[in-house]
Amino acid sequence: MSPRRLEEAALRLTPRQRARLAARLIESLDGKPETGCEEAWLEEAERRYRAYGEGKMKARPAAQVLRDARRKLR
Repeated sequence: MSPRRLEEAALRLTPRQRARLAARLIESLDGKPETGCEEAWLEEAERRYRAYGEGKMKARPAAQVLRDARRKLR
């Protein structure tokens, strides 16, 4: 399977499945994450996704988020 097709298939996964896949991919690069850290991030991602779906949280373009983060780090 080509990387592009693999990415397209991965994006069709549920948020929980994508979070687990992302964690496994990162683990394959960086080693095993701290105990409990993966589950805590998964719960937080799901909480934020639900809040967004319920209209309780607004989305911002990634470019804007990154620009703001870089500005704060200076």
